[in-house]
Amino acid sequence: MSFAYFLRKKVRATRGLSEKFTILENNYTLHTTMEEIKTLPQLSSEEIRVLGCLLEKSKTTPEYYPMTINSLQAACNQKTSRKPVVNYDESTIISTLDGLKRRGLVSTVVGGGSRVTKYKHNIAIQYPLVPAELAALCLLFLRGPLTAGEINSNSGRLYEFETLDEVQELLNKLSEEETPYVRLLAKRPGQKEARYIHLFGQFDEEDYEANSIPTTTGSSSQVQALEERVATLETELSTLREEFNKLMAELS
Repeated sequence: MSFAYFLRKKVRATRGLSEKFTILENNYTLHTTMEEIKTLPQLSSEEIRVLGCLLEKSKTTPEYYPMTINSLQAACNQKTSRKPVVNYDESTIISTLDGLKRRGLVSTVVGGGSRVTKYKHNIAIQYPLVPAELAALCLLFLRGPLTAGEINSNSGRLYEFETLDEVQELLNKLSEEETPYVRLLAKRPGQKEARYIHLFGQFDEEDYEANSIPTTTGSSSQVQALEERVATLETELSTLREEFNKLMAELS
């Protein structure tokens, strides 16, 4: 076998390996790109409410987060800052959490001195959302369609926006993403401002036919603050009661 023949054979083999590597590299790039372009899940109304409560309480009462089943139930059934108002039982909360866990949007936490299983959201892990965007989505999850002004006035405990223009720019960005997170609704007769909805589930106009949750000012904002404080105390009580019952069961 001549040296020239041997060299030609090696060159052909190397070229074949190079072509195979290029094909594998292209397939990997395509697969990675498809994984990076996430589509939004279509969540049930129960899943949206539970996810919204986890988002809210992680910011407003971080000392009681992650949350127990009882505290989540109390948060979901709050009469304030919720639209529509619901009355979920414990089994609804449990089955909803199971669904969110399967989607990777919720995970369990055990330990940290507590004997009770607790839950936290993973939405910021699943999607590239910053705190300001999470705050806006949280309000849309819990209150339904809102104007930019309503998001601005009700976001204080979740995120401090500097101006209304900042909120509007954020909503524009969320609606123009390759995978949009929100959508602008057409104005209805008599409405001065258009409202936004999130795109994590189907929108049912009938759920929001009643007047929108009003933007509070003056003394009414003080009433809302008191109502939210009561809701926080109810969450704390539910958490303590659940941990106490768990401890008593272990001691008996």
